[in-house]
Amino acid sequence: MKRRDFIRRAVGTSVAAALAARGHAMTDGTGRPPPQDGDEVTLFLAGDVMTGRAIDQVLPHAGSPRIFEPYSESALDYLRLAERASGAIPRSVDFDYIWGHALAVLDAAAPAVRIVNLETAVTRRGTPWPRKGIQYRMHPDNIRCLTAAAIDCCVLANNHVLDWSYPGLEETLASLAAARIAAPGAGANLETARAPAKLPLPGGGRVLVFACGLQNSGIPAAWAASAGRPGVHLLPDLSARTAAGLAARVQAARRPGDIVVISLHWGGNWGYEIPAAHRRFAHALIDATAADVVHGHSSHHPLGIEVYRGRPILYGCGDLIDDYEGISRYEAYRADLALLYLVRLERATGALRSLEMVPMHREKFRLGHAGEADRQWLHQVLGRECDKLRAGVRMTGSGSLQLQWQ
Repeated sequence: MKRRDFIRRAVGTSVAAALAARGHAMTDGTGRPPPQDGDEVTLFLAGDVMTGRAIDQVLPHAGSPRIFEPYSESALDYLRLAERASGAIPRSVDFDYIWGHALAVLDAAAPAVRIVNLETAVTRRGTPWPRKGIQYRMHPDNIRCLTAAAIDCCVLANNHVLDWSYPGLEETLASLAAARIAAPGAGANLETARAPAKLPLPGGGRVLVFACGLQNSGIPAAWAASAGRPGVHLLPDLSARTAAGLAARVQAARRPGDIVVISLHWGGNWGYEIPAAHRRFAHALIDATAADVVHGHSSHHPLGIEVYRGRPILYGCGDLIDDYEGISRYEAYRADLALLYLVRLERATGALRSLEMVPMHREKFRLGHAGEADRQWLHQVLGRECDKLRAGVRMTGSGSLQLQWQ
């Protein structure tokens, strides 16, 4: 059951009219509207959604701002940085504030399932993980900022879910469960951390989301779940043996009509190079018919996309929501820009039909439509990186980006 009652409209008029006015009507890149005959499934995918720290401070139920970072003791420092860069940011904003114009775009696209990587603990409890350095958390009463966007699945196999130790993880899992949001990738033991989210599709079938992470994304080895210890589903490596083991778990859970998303928190935060081991691992999962979509994240900016045997591999989706506004050093990567990924799959086979990316711009902790110059920048950079993977990107008349592949 979708939680559409929680959605707050970003505009007062009809969504279709609003999008048309802004030039963001969804098509498959050919000018045709998406088919309505039920032979296609649309998924919304995003990278890191970081609703903790300074963003938590502007939501209606701000938690304690106390943090234990080397250069800051208060989340309010990040809020002040953002305001220095962009101007005053309102406090006690509505729960839908951070999504801005993205809500109307998503409502127009009408994805069957919405999946993000939740890059924060949702807790008032716990103590900082020893020597972790950075801690993200959001007050549990602010969970409605996720239901405001009708998020179905929050991947938790990442390097921040245990920032506030095991009590923080326990409350995070309970908060998401109470909000009826699936949370694969972390759990009370290895069995639950490995278990996929099972998201029903209209008319039958399911989307299965398997979530796992790697140490090269910053996940501490001590966070790995075991038979008797809570934690995250941490892969030991990217070997053929590990791929085969993951594929076997997928096949054991998969039923006819299911679509499988394998969500991986891997790699560093900055830079466009995709490790050869990442490509081999993604290919191995697809070769084993274990993945219809490989959903990668950890990078703070979008990476190149590959289509292998008709299946999309998003090596890094980039951040969608964060509190990095005003932080200098990585301006060349344009971390203020983000993409909404709309993946359309053939229902019967799971094969990719189209992949549309809607450019967004973050300002004052809110998503807005990217301007023409920003869209062109994303088009050029993403096109350059996709070209290395035998794919391309075209700008549609609506201003979105459409993946092309051989």
